[in-house]
Amino acid sequence: MTSDATAPTADGTRDPFAPLDVSWTPVSTRLARARLTVLALWFGPLVVAGAVVAVATGEAWVWVWPAVTAALAAWQSWLIPRQVRAMAYAERADDLLIRRGILFRSLVVVPYGRMQYVDVTAGPLARRFRIASVQLHTASPGTGASIEGLPPQEAARLRDRLASRGESRLAGL
Repeated sequence: MTSDATAPTADGTRDPFAPLDVSWTPVSTRLARARLTVLALWFGPLVVAGAVVAVATGEAWVWVWPAVTAALAAWQSWLIPRQVRAMAYAERADDLLIRRGILFRSLVVVPYGRMQYVDVTAGPLARRFRIASVQLHTASPGTGASIEGLPPQEAARLRDRLASRGESRLAGL
């Protein structure tokens, strides 16, 4: 991708994470709720256990553990929705773009002709929140890509579309 194919930033330079003429499709906000649930399931018992230990010992300094744990949980609770809003994908004529990240941004470009197969997965928590993940597998084990937090119907549609595009590109080789 050339620098002319990206959107300009505030200082006039080109942003490599914002290609021009790309219509991004965001992931479902239910992904944020699922991640916040996992956060509560991990940090909730830690805060409660720390508070119980602090009350049992009667020492003021022991309250540092539950306070720090609660502060980390609060910071993650603020961060998770922002991370999910930064996640999106875009289908182009020859490839699929996947972007994610706020501080450490990532833009993955997967050419359809390089795809070998496409998985759709949904664990128990994902099914509870009615979301699924699409995993793209390429010939190189280090270049797979995934899109989390898609509604199951969209995940199935995307799987079928990517598989058919991948097959048509491979047939043309």
